Amino acid sequence: MSQLPVNSRLDYVALRVGSVTRTGNWLEDVLGLWPLGRNQWGTPSGLPLVALREVPGAGPMPRTGRPGLYHYALLLPTPGDLGRFLLHLEALGEPWAAADHLFSEALYLNDPDGITVEVYADRPREGWIRRGADLVGAVDPLDRETLVAAAGATPWSGIPAGSSMGHLHFYVGDLVEAERFYVSALGFEVSTRIFPGALFVAAGGYHHHVGVNVWAAGRPAAGPGDAGLDEWRLVLPDAAARAELSERARAAGVELATDTGDLVATDTWGLRVRVALE
Repeated sequence: MSQLPVNSRLDYVALRVGSVTRTGNWLEDVLGLWPLGRNQWGTPSGLPLVALREVPGAGPMPRTGRPGLYHYALLLPTPGDLGRFLLHLEALGEPWAAADHLFSEALYLNDPDGITVEVYADRPREGWIRRGADLVGAVDPLDRETLVAAAGATPWSGIPAGSSMGHLHFYVGDLVEAERFYVSALGFEVSTRIFPGALFVAAGGYHHHVGVNVWAAGRPAAGPGDAGLDEWRLVLPDAAARAELSERARAAGVELATDTGDLVATDTWGLRVRVALE
């Protein structure tokens, strides 16, 4: 069965939040996103990255997580950009965590509703390490000094042009069922199973466009009254790729709906993907 084309990509995420004003201010002040109108924020070139829908009284994301969105991840063009962002967070006094994943370096922070956001930069693909079929990753301490040195004297001035939605990571209840949806139906390929209780999948040999884990399995899933994900968007290059996805989904027993010309599918845990064309 065919897989997703190399030039498939992620588009913006649509989130439920308790206050559009509060979260929008955080997206601008902390992440450095640009307001684009219609409750969307993105890059200075006008690429949407986050859309917000207000659900007054939305239940915040619990610290222990729940089936649904774990984090969305914004990819910066260079390690220098990530170093500038790190210094920006420190100047604001914004709490953050960090990790060196070998294939990337990442900072993690929480928005006002407790949704985790990863901001990261990739290492060159030719330096990624493979062990058999698996891409090797880690959760090592971040080398702050090297990252800050890469920032140079240029100050942070908001998310740079060329930034994109790099990947998404979800809490799910079962990895076998998640693989049926994300690999057999949507057409991502498994990139690594190296992290305990997790599965990373991607198109075009990337380290991952989607990660899933069972670290919150058994807890109640996020509902429509909770802060979290309304939908995420997968963009395909042409109608042939769309037809192939439809055939894969049918063969895998995954139901597809149509909405304004897009294909829409929802996994077992209520995570909805909208498949659009360039």
